[in-house]
Amino acid sequence: MTTMENRPATGGTAAGTRGAGATDIRTSEPLLRLTWTDPVTGAQGFLVVHTLASGLATGGTRMRAGCTMKEVEDLARGMAAKTATFDLPVGGAKGGIDFDPKDSRAVEVLERFCQAMRPWLDAHWVTAEDLGVPQHLIDDVFDRLGLEQSYHAAISRAPHPERTLRRVQAGLNAPVPGGLLLGDVIGGYGVAQACLGAAGAWGWEHETTTVAIQGIGTMGGGAAFYLHEAGMPVVAVADAAGTLYRPEGLDVPALLELRDAYGEIDRSRLPEDVQQLPRDAVIATDADILVPAAISYAVTPDNVPDVAAKVVVEAANSATTPEAEAMLAAREIPVIPDFVANAGAAAWAWWLLLGYVDADPATSFHRLRTEMQSKVAMLLGSWDVDGTPLRETAWQLASANREVLAESPDVSIP
Repeated sequence: MTTMENRPATGGTAAGTRGAGATDIRTSEPLLRLTWTDPVTGAQGFLVVHTLASGLATGGTRMRAGCTMKEVEDLARGMAAKTATFDLPVGGAKGGIDFDPKDSRAVEVLERFCQAMRPWLDAHWVTAEDLGVPQHLIDDVFDRLGLEQSYHAAISRAPHPERTLRRVQAGLNAPVPGGLLLGDVIGGYGVAQACLGAAGAWGWEHETTTVAIQGIGTMGGGAAFYLHEAGMPVVAVADAAGTLYRPEGLDVPALLELRDAYGEIDRSRLPEDVQQLPRDAVIATDADILVPAAISYAVTPDNVPDVAAKVVVEAANSATTPEAEAMLAAREIPVIPDFVANAGAAAWAWWLLLGYVDADPATSFHRLRTEMQSKVAMLLGSWDVDGTPLRETAWQLASANREVLAESPDVSIP
């Protein structure tokens, strides 16, 4: 069963088309809120389409116990900001399911949710992995539904969808150093570039700049790997079982080998010199950069006094509450907002769809590195000059870009 709420059309053009982007993303109402109830388990699922551009919106589908409509709405707004910040000709959306992804029925719940959302997934909503839903799983579901791949709504618009699908699959499955695939690491690579961009903007040497990462799944693990590759010591990582700490820097590749399917590290195989601390200890780690890469609302007014980092890089969506961010700013600790720092996967997916990058990882890494570091440098430049919060500068950039995109021709998928 589904229930739906729409907002009225505004601005003299069809709601959700090019004219809808002219509204301030921060204050505009979502185009659509949809609630679904699973007929088998009673679990609830949500789709929020914040903005459509050329009839398309993009945003992942997450699954976690306790997921709410408000959470999904905030994430959809963030996706609209991501697409605008990176000049992508598409709006923002998000899907969410209130269900434990470790439950044996989770895949069946996900499949029924996608079946219920099929009118949107067929033609308007380009989704992908998110918390609790890895890319291979959602692609398997799409394949069983006859949609082949989770980017279906965009791929189906191409003159030759089969050729576009092959290009997308080649990019997603391109091997990268470390034995992983490009589609699995590109988001974490983008977060790493946000960290490296902050260090570069402030003249910090990589070898002496330390990082603490909350979360060691797809995003946090990818960020840890590429920061380690760049010579930046990752001194602490946290998963659901606790924080692992080594002040000289952790052997990140070795730790990643100890992860299970849920991003948790096997403690029985840890080196003896790795300290095991409580899960929340990562927030207070003595490190230059703190990367919350696990859950939303991880940094709150309650734990802000514990933050020892000089900058917070939001790898998780809505990782810092507004009140906590204001408290950090008062302590002169800037926050690189989620819709910049963790936008790499979304930006790259659309670059791949639009043919701007291909299956060569070097091309993708170069483009994302260049764009992410330049944006971070711009945000920190405004902060250094007059203390303007990075989120405020990023919102201004997103709104300006959305105004320009609103006048652009409809998106064409090659």
